[in-house]
Amino acid sequence: MPSQKVEFPNASGHLLSGIMDHLGRPPVAYALFAHCFTCSKNLKAASNISAALNASGIAVLRFDFTGLGQSEGDFSDTNFSSNVDDLLTASAFLEERFEAPAILVGHSLGGTAVLQAARRIESAVAVATIGSPSEAVHVAHLLEGSRDELRERGEATVNLGGRPFRMKQQFVDDLESHAIEPALGSLRKALLIMHAPLDTVVEVDNASALFVAAKHPKSFVSLDDADHLLSREEDSLYAGKVLAAWASRYLPERDDVSAADDSQVAATTRSGGFRTDITLPNAQLIADEPASVGGTGLGPTPYDLLSAALASCTTMTLQMYARHKKLDLRAATVMIEHDKIHAKDCMDCERSDGKIDEFRRTITLEGDLTEEQRQRMLEIADRCPVHRTLHSEVKVRSSLA
Repeated sequence: MPSQKVEFPNASGHLLSGIMDHLGRPPVAYALFAHCFTCSKNLKAASNISAALNASGIAVLRFDFTGLGQSEGDFSDTNFSSNVDDLLTASAFLEERFEAPAILVGHSLGGTAVLQAARRIESAVAVATIGSPSEAVHVAHLLEGSRDELRERGEATVNLGGRPFRMKQQFVDDLESHAIEPALGSLRKALLIMHAPLDTVVEVDNASALFVAAKHPKSFVSLDDADHLLSREEDSLYAGKVLAAWASRYLPERDDVSAADDSQVAATTRSGGFRTDITLPNAQLIADEPASVGGTGLGPTPYDLLSAALASCTTMTLQMYARHKKLDLRAATVMIEHDKIHAKDCMDCERSDGKIDEFRRTITLEGDLTEEQRQRMLEIADRCPVHRTLHSEVKVRSSLA
């Protein structure tokens, strides 16, 4: 599962840290994942759910809420409302840099926040919660031992999951201001509720309350004997697989340009960046540019793809020659370096002004070969069709569709 670190500012200017789990090919949809209360994007369950979604062709952005994990900000200044705002910021980032999310997923209180944010994320067609409270105020019971200090001093250090957190009374006040169940009736999105009947942190009655409050299409999936954090790998992977299968029913059909026959290759670049979806007769790829020039670095650059074409054509040509001559060539590896150099520095070039493209090809041959055979194969490398194309006259004829 290829992953890319990303950062984006929230409404307060703090940088939020995220991970973009992508596929190396155009996804069928993008999902936004919200982690559990005081957890982070690096929770193993979050990673496994993302991996399962990736396997079904869905790219996932998971990020740390303000003041948690690697995100900037003071956790004591955050609350449920700021978590919802962070989700909206993450959705806007996805839309600007990649594509607006079609799927929203939230674990525990992250799921409750997703339900609150979902109505304001128009692109989302499917919303899923995992072990989520039916009301945000549910988490207030975790603070019971510090409620008196919070009321008297306005802040207190509380122990959550074995870790100390500085919290303020405003966090509790904010929780009490959010009513989730009444809002579910106007959600107007497909809803999946996943919950473990034996969850001791958020009782399964919360799932029942959410299901009753929601309107169709709605679904419930039992996570059997999983714990609240889905600590067992098989539980989180199962949740991700079920989620992907369920969401596929509601995802809109892609209108991407595709190759019409075996002789065509199609590339589509949308506004907002350089990320390009490439459709070939038997495969799909992503091309992009580095972040330093305005891309996202999700895929190879066009020149990387050209170098890859030369390298792969060379290795195939060498293997074909070896088979024909019955040579012991076990593997051929070609490394390509591409640069633009000044023509005046090239001793064997026809041009003497401007710049030219130079591909430096290093060939490694594995097998029981004589020095004479190795030198002959070096000559054969120049006969690969892509090499010959690069050295021959080429016409590119363009027309409007």
